[in-house]
Amino acid sequence: MAEGIFNASPPSGWRASSAGTEPAQRVRPEAISVMTEIGIDIAGNRPKHFRDSLGPDVALVVGLCAEEACPVVPGARSEHWQLRDPAGSTDLNVYRELRDELRRRIDGLIARLEERAPDPESPTPEN
Repeated sequence: MAEGIFNASPPSGWRASSAGTEPAQRVRPEAISVMTEIGIDIAGNRPKHFRDSLGPDVALVVGLCAEEACPVVPGARSEHWQLRDPAGSTDLNVYRELRDELRRRIDGLIARLEERAPDPESPTPEN
């Protein structure tokens, strides 16, 4: 859900890629449903492992970690948002609450990223 929300209106030069330490086999239908409610289609997204998303262009890692330790990527800024994983639930309201909290936090993150002037000597952050 976070990837879809961020990539719906990312700051110039940025894109998000979502990954986890224990990715599911598929995106939960509840997540797809509540994102569709706000006009974001994540039906084509696939869960990815964290190690498959790492690369030299990773500029920021936002860990959504409530029950587990958030991963650290050397050389990348990081933020840790303590948000519960709703994967064990089929209650759409649980997913809506998470979606709405993600939107609030991502809106704040995007505002902070847009405030920072890009350094012309640095590569463009793409993750």
